[in-house]
Amino acid sequence: MPYLSKIPLNPRRRAAVNLLANPHRLHAAILSALAIQPVTERVLWRQENHTRHRAELLVLTDSRPSWAHLVDDAGWPGADGGEPLIADYTPLLERIARGREFGFRLTANPVQSVSRPAQPSEQQTARLKENTDSATRQRGFRVAHRTAAQQLEWFLKRGERHGFTIPDASVAPGAPGLEPSSNDNSEQRGPTPGPAAAVVSRDILRFTKRKDGPRVTLSTATFEGCLRVTDPDALRSALLNGIGPAKGYGQGLLTLAPLHTNEAAHRG
Repeated sequence: MPYLSKIPLNPRRRAAVNLLANPHRLHAAILSALAIQPVTERVLWRQENHTRHRAELLVLTDSRPSWAHLVDDAGWPGADGGEPLIADYTPLLERIARGREFGFRLTANPVQSVSRPAQPSEQQTARLKENTDSATRQRGFRVAHRTAAQQLEWFLKRGERHGFTIPDASVAPGAPGLEPSSNDNSEQRGPTPGPAAAVVSRDILRFTKRKDGPRVTLSTATFEGCLRVTDPDALRSALLNGIGPAKGYGQGLLTLAPLHTNEAAHRG
């Protein structure tokens, strides 16, 4: 039975600062919440609402976790609003049906595979030196999409395989008396609907797995908008298994929220 947890952290505590600054350390702390070790189940997580006053983690696990260690070390033990929330994820999975629409949020690591990076990292440079003969290279190099447009295109292309499409966004009508005439050209007619999804924030994460290890760099993007279910089983799989790479570093967790207008239509 999957569980979705929300854990509030206190970013003014030293332990929280150390965890929030390094996704590798934070991932290890999250895995320690599970009683069955070593952990073999898929664990997805996302850092939310990171301000100097409060930070939150969303974590999806197959088994029920215990977050006492995180609360004691990096949260507000015993304080109102400081307790983690743990919810059964099954009811949401059961509500997914073809044609239903949901609001969504996803933080991911949009990448592409290339045969040779234009600006290779330290690790990629080492791989290139080890494999001077291109015929011996069995796989390409992951290179981050840098622009918001590229990142959004990356997300939109993944909809079909993950069981959803992005409907067109609605465009508010013009003010009375400002409707375009039949003689207006397309530029004068105002905006046309586009996909109901957008990149709402972007970041570059830099950290090391160990003190003397190479630096890991991840380009991340957070997407929000509306999606329409086309394949319920594929979407459930995406919710439980994530989208894109770097899942161990807080990427790939897709979450859904009901749309009130859509819920009213289904009840009717």
